[in-house]
Amino acid sequence: MARLLDFILLAIVILYIIKALVRFMLPMLFQSVVNKAQEQQQQNYQQNYRSEPKADAKVRVDYIPEGPKHKVPDSEGEFIDYEEIK
Repeated sequence: MARLLDFILLAIVILYIIKALVRFMLPMLFQSVVNKAQEQQQQNYQQNYRSEPKADAKVRVDYIPEGPKHKVPDSEGEFIDYEEIK
């Protein structure tokens, strides 16, 4: 019985120690991950947007196809009034 109590007490102490370590270490770990991601984003931004000269924002149309405007002729169908049936 004494061994069981010793094991339970030891397990509780170890869990509290792990909990305290996680409480201090996890924020530092997350902060380092966030800092690395920010640095990578800044490097990507500098490589992609700073080094390339921007082209003019003018639009040039080379070809406009000419074709007849499609209109449905009057003989293409019949309009039927809606009647409500009770």
